Amino acid sequence: MNSCLTICLSLSFFIKIFGTGAAPNYIYHDCPNTSLFSPNSTYRSNLHTLLSSLSSAATHSTDGFANATAGQNPPDRAYGLFLCRGDLDIATCSICVATGKQEILRRCPNRRVSVIWYDECMLRYSNQSIFSVMEQSPSPLLYDENVMDPIRFMQVLLETLNNVAVRASAGGSGKKVAVAEANITSMQKLYALAQCTPDLTASDCGTCLQFGIANLPQGKQGGSLLTPSCNVRYQLYAFYNTSALPAPAPAPATAPPRPAPATGPKGKRNKATVIIIAVAVPVGIGVVLLFLACCFSQSKATKTYNAVQGDQSSTGYALRRILGWNDEIVKAGCVNGITKAESLQYDLATVQAATDNFSHQNKLGEGGFGEVFQGRLPNGQKIAVKRLSKSSRQGIGEFKNEVVLVSKLQHRNLVRLLGFCLDGQEKLLIYEFVPNKSLDYFLFEPDKRGKLDWSRRYKIISGIARGMLYLHEDSRLRIIHRDLKPSNILLDNDMNPKISDFGMARIFGVDQTRANTKKIVGTFGYLSPEYAMRGQISAKSDVYSFGVLILEIISGMKNNCSFQLDEGENLASYVS
Repeated sequence: MNSCLTICLSLSFFIKIFGTGAAPNYIYHDCPNTSLFSPNSTYRSNLHTLLSSLSSAATHSTDGFANATAGQNPPDRAYGLFLCRGDLDIATCSICVATGKQEILRRCPNRRVSVIWYDECMLRYSNQSIFSVMEQSPSPLLYDENVMDPIRFMQVLLETLNNVAVRASAGGSGKKVAVAEANITSMQKLYALAQCTPDLTASDCGTCLQFGIANLPQGKQGGSLLTPSCNVRYQLYAFYNTSALPAPAPAPATAPPRPAPATGPKGKRNKATVIIIAVAVPVGIGVVLLFLACCFSQSKATKTYNAVQGDQSSTGYALRRILGWNDEIVKAGCVNGITKAESLQYDLATVQAATDNFSHQNKLGEGGFGEVFQGRLPNGQKIAVKRLSKSSRQGIGEFKNEVVLVSKLQHRNLVRLLGFCLDGQEKLLIYEFVPNKSLDYFLFEPDKRGKLDWSRRYKIISGIARGMLYLHEDSRLRIIHRDLKPSNILLDNDMNPKISDFGMARIFGVDQTRANTKKIVGTFGYLSPEYAMRGQISAKSDVYSFGVLILEIISGMKNNCSFQLDEGENLASYVS
């Protein structure tokens, strides 16, 4: 009964969370620290006037775009604009711009130049004119997991993206936006969108969109590149309102033109035709293959950092031997990702330099698996390094699972694994740096829990739910985490949750719904009864843990506290 109650409570939150879609989905912001204004300056006053003007303009903008200025004399004059996605109605656009007006000031305090992106809109301002100026930087890049047939996919993708880029740049004085749909297979469709700010010339719009297309990731199921002047996006699902921006009908089939009448003798004409075909076809195929090879090699190069050079086949053999690939992993298709895993291998010297040789000052924490250190790569990127204990069998198992999943999981509510290092006895996992520690730090520390108001708690629950949905349903593999708890939920700068620690995770086949095991792993108090007592694993195991997690987030009480009044053993039994 207790299990049913908690699972039902968890599912009700799932339904409530995914039924809410009013708030815009934040993606990224950029605010250089090179030009600041003082709190009581004229520019600050002008900026607030500007943002209010843009927010007001969004309530009646029919083309989802407006620009404005505030103030008379530089450098205190403020210039700003917004651009909403071309398929959105006025109400959705105005909500996004109103949210951006508040958030850009919070995320970029005292900055004279800032830009913020949501799924629904982009808002930016500057102390210099930005109107009709094509800018390609900053250019944040987002992408999903790998596709199964990259060569066929890339052929269709490039053709489709070039199509929308040409049509968007020819938008004239109205919206510079275009969408297209294309069939990858009989069961799979590609959706693409390209959009520029309408104040750009057709030439500048085309240049900006081609820049975006050239820098999109290769062989991914979805991706988008954003700039202050344009954006390009593609997915395997309809991410825009197809009725608001209908894709053009496919061109009607036409009969091939008749060949011009020949003037020479028939025998010579046929011979010349055969020679041309014999030369042109192999050359054409060679050019196409060379182009695709260059694309994929370039993609691989841009996604690696100080990758280990040497014999890839020997590296692959070493990985297979150390990681101990088993039949379950082979059936799930993970061995196919070994090439990507190799490309993500860091050399030990790079990691040692980044962490100051694992200095105590850079130590973030310690667990049964080993220690975690913060570091900074030469390009300035902050990282967190999990240094697995040389004697911990648990650490070796976690290492294997993390590397198996590295090329498969990409989601904003999962901690991103950047790479790993294998060098002698050293086994290191390199993650993105998440600055706000873990959820338990805020939930259970008396001086920190005040920062978690109800809206933030709701946002955290929503983010965890989205991450779980991706693991269970939307990724290529079905992943059961098996150890969801507050200490495994990390929080970024904006308090967005990121599920971490996949050392205990179990990989399911696409059609597999449950499994049995004699080895029970995870944290007691968060384990579902059927898993803890009978070793039955399914998505419901994570849903139960999620239910307990929700109770902790709502109540602020630890699951392992003693509830003596009702003689309950844990929080779930206390609530029931």
